[in-house]
Amino acid sequence: MEKGTRKSIIGEYKKRFPKRKFIPGETPVPVSGKIFDEKEILNMVEAVLEGHWTEGKYAKAFEEGLAGMLGRKFCATANSGSSANLVALTALTSFRLPKDVRLMKGDEVITAAAGFPTTINPIIINGLTPVLVDVDLGTYNANINSLKKAISKKTKAIFLAHTLGNPFELDKIKKLCEKNNLWLIEDNCDALGSKYDGKYTGTFGHISTTSFYPAHHITTAEGGAVFTDSAMLSKIIRSLRDWGRDCWCPTGKDNTCGKRFEWKLGDLPRGYDHKYIYSEIGYNLKMTDIQAALGLAQLEKLGGFIKKRHENFDYLFGEFQKFKKYFILPEWEPKADPDWFGFLLTVKQPSKFTREDLLRFLGEKKIGTRLLFAGNAVRQPYFKNYNIKYRTVGDLKNADTIMNDTFWIGVYPGLDKTILKYVVKCFEEFLRSHY
Repeated sequence: MEKGTRKSIIGEYKKRFPKRKFIPGETPVPVSGKIFDEKEILNMVEAVLEGHWTEGKYAKAFEEGLAGMLGRKFCATANSGSSANLVALTALTSFRLPKDVRLMKGDEVITAAAGFPTTINPIIINGLTPVLVDVDLGTYNANINSLKKAISKKTKAIFLAHTLGNPFELDKIKKLCEKNNLWLIEDNCDALGSKYDGKYTGTFGHISTTSFYPAHHITTAEGGAVFTDSAMLSKIIRSLRDWGRDCWCPTGKDNTCGKRFEWKLGDLPRGYDHKYIYSEIGYNLKMTDIQAALGLAQLEKLGGFIKKRHENFDYLFGEFQKFKKYFILPEWEPKADPDWFGFLLTVKQPSKFTREDLLRFLGEKKIGTRLLFAGNAVRQPYFKNYNIKYRTVGDLKNADTIMNDTFWIGVYPGLDKTILKYVVKCFEEFLRSHY
């Protein structure tokens, strides 16, 4: 890109995205958001001007950067974190895997009742039975005793998210999987940068996923990725992501295998073009090179984003100690070092106010809030609308509490101490009016 063009783009960026002063009560305080500068814009423009657009050199570089950062052997980008979850779970149903470990229709997959639906939905879509366990209040991660009780002769996998960036008990759950010969899938969509026992989350499971939606730790606008250390699983993952094709040629390349017209697969005639042989039931779930170019610029900033999230969380955690009698504050395991996605709070009962009362008040003060996603998933309309078959362990009491009383506020890098002081001040004002 010519120097004059770069200068013009940078000037346009600064004009369209000027820094604005925070005005309490007027400037919105979102729970999340994308943080970027001219580097992201320049990367994307360069990718556009190259004219390739679909998956290419930027996607390859982004995958290598992500795999290198986590220390995983294989990474395949996808068009969303939800697609990444679908591919990750579906990979374990592949005909390429031995029957004794392959997930078959009717097999059970254990997951948490409280979380995001696209951790559960791939289980349902693949004809498997979700087994839903309760979580612990404070950490909001799956209860270990419930996980142990959930295991049956039909159980083949555990598929769990690190809730809002808070690592679940990876050592205990990994041992549980090893003891019972279960697959472990880590939904790391909200936890990129979190660590457990000094290692990044997303490195413990047989397969892990992450998301690059604008709310997440880094963004590609829409996007996700699937990670594994298994060459076989990597091959399956890429096939599922790339229409289900048997060919492993990169986009725009031909005859990587050296025998494009020599294969005999299925009932196709010998020599049928390998680029159009489909061995898996897949879709096109790839990321574009334009998105990957954005991701490369974001990945360079991840360390700074992690540091800022820690600072913002630590400040709120310190300030909210004075509110402990009103809220359950976030908790985490001794070995966990969360890269927090948000600051989780649960209204303690009995209370003189409801969650709705507080969220409406905060909304009037321009402070954004979110619930812990689906709450208790089995209460969601689609479970009844589609007559979903599932099994639960226990009464899911805590998931119901989360459904009724839990919410979170932001800690993302776009917030600073001035803004967070305003947030704390608004909580003080609300609580004074009720006690």
